[in-house]
Amino acid sequence: MRILTLSSSLKSDNSFKIGLGLVILFAAAEIFSTGYYYIGRARTGGAPAQASIVAVRTPSAPAATPSSIKAESPAAEASPPAPSLSDQLLNEAVELRDRGDTANALARLQEASGQDPKNAKILEELAKTYESTQNIVRSNETWRKIQEMGPSAGASFELADKRLKMGVPTPGVAGPGLPGPSRLDIGSSPAATGGSSEGSTLGITEATVMETPDPEADTNLMLRIGIRKPSKTVIDHTKVKIQVFFYDTVDDKDIKLTDADVTYEWLTPNHDWAGTNPEILAVTYLRPKNKVLSSEAALSAAAASVNPGKKGRASKPGPSAESGQRKYLGYIVRVYYHDQLQAVRAEPSKLLKLYPPSPTASP
Repeated sequence: MRILTLSSSLKSDNSFKIGLGLVILFAAAEIFSTGYYYIGRARTGGAPAQASIVAVRTPSAPAATPSSIKAESPAAEASPPAPSLSDQLLNEAVELRDRGDTANALARLQEASGQDPKNAKILEELAKTYESTQNIVRSNETWRKIQEMGPSAGASFELADKRLKMGVPTPGVAGPGLPGPSRLDIGSSPAATGGSSEGSTLGITEATVMETPDPEADTNLMLRIGIRKPSKTVIDHTKVKIQVFFYDTVDDKDIKLTDADVTYEWLTPNHDWAGTNPEILAVTYLRPKNKVLSSEAALSAAAASVNPGKKGRASKPGPSAESGQRKYLGYIVRVYYHDQLQAVRAEPSKLLKLYPPSPTASP
């Protein structure tokens, strides 16, 4: 009976334990499922929040893209285009002129002007380069081209207008005097503007006209002339003869040899061409106010004939019966050696056509 009782209690204990284990497992399953449920909800709730953040940021990204494109677009438009051939030639010419290579600078500018003949800036630099080579005739021609363009040429037009009003003598235009320095045309052919003859012993390297302010004179000008020999050439300075002729316009139409007072002075001490540097001669043109005009016969004395072996003198024209308003026009310079023509300069150049130089000097 005890055995039966014992057996019955043992079975009862096992059943209790099994039931308790099932309850614990069920409870654990419930806790696990509940936890899984809430964890799943938490993850599900986080996903929309994250999506909303993405949704907020996403529109900002496309908005930034057009703005960045717009920011880059002006930069691309502002980048300078490749310079044209005429602009390249212009820049090269200015650099060459600044280095003193005016011959190649002129070639570049003339080519650039051929590419773009209406470019006022190219014409301006061309005129400046002609001035630097003392070719005033061509310089003024170029300034007039700019002036003809009118105000559309901008600053170049204003500069051209100013240069042409400075009173630099040009063909067909005469003024009472020069307000500043005027350099001559030495950059053209000898036949046109009086360059040195081929194989000559002496040449003219400089010819510059400057006005001296003088309240007692209508016109007071100084012509500075540089004369140089080739290297290693021996010069007999007593055989050198330099003739300087000044010319006036009478009543703005007729051209006459001047009746002004003409004097000369050597600015270099020896003027014997023993060295290689040019000898500098200064010739002065002075027209006092209310000057009495000279006769045609006396006008020939107004030319300064300079011989380095003799003392300088002033020409004094006599009284005149000729009437008319005279204005300074220009000059001709002739250089002879052993009475043979060596070089000629003239401004304006038309004086050479009116008064061609003699190949030999008069005694």
